[in-house]
Amino acid sequence: MDAGLLKTKEEFEAEMVRCREIFEKKTRDYGTSWRVLRLSSLTDQIFIKANRIRSIQESGENRVGDGVEQEFVAMVNYAVMALIQQELGAEEGQELSLEEALSLYDKHIHRTAELMLDKNHDYGEAWRMMRVSSMVDLILMKLRRIKQIEDNQGHTIISEGVEGGYMDIINYSLFCLIRLREAADKL
Repeated sequence: MDAGLLKTKEEFEAEMVRCREIFEKKTRDYGTSWRVLRLSSLTDQIFIKANRIRSIQESGENRVGDGVEQEFVAMVNYAVMALIQQELGAEEGQELSLEEALSLYDKHIHRTAELMLDKNHDYGEAWRMMRVSSMVDLILMKLRRIKQIEDNQGHTIISEGVEGGYMDIINYSLFCLIRLREAADKL
């Protein structure tokens, strides 16, 4: 693995750990109450977060106080929840133990990281030359696609299903977190 890809892998893993820590703490606080949510509800939660980031980027104003970094972390975690829900199905009242939830989280985040490494190899680190705002736009586009697939009851003619969209959202969100950290380190 060349130095650039190795650096990306290390940065990516650091942001994954950060997101997982928040997922674990929230699971300790709330349990897996999100298990009641349908995929469409999780998609809408991710949309709300992405739309807020875009609104802050365009207006330059943040009245709530939570920064955009927390929103990217939330999008990662909601997308992992969506992948878990896709695998298990939404079950009202079916709580997962902390250990089960973390095991499923790890399974899906690591599959997504493998996809990122494969794509990053083929695309030659192109994301490093992209603006965070462009990646947010791509996340919003992926969400529109997922919503359309959901509205079509999961049927597609030629396109990948919702799983690929959620995985791309995770990867773009993690790329944004890396880019934001790089910008903060330069200050």
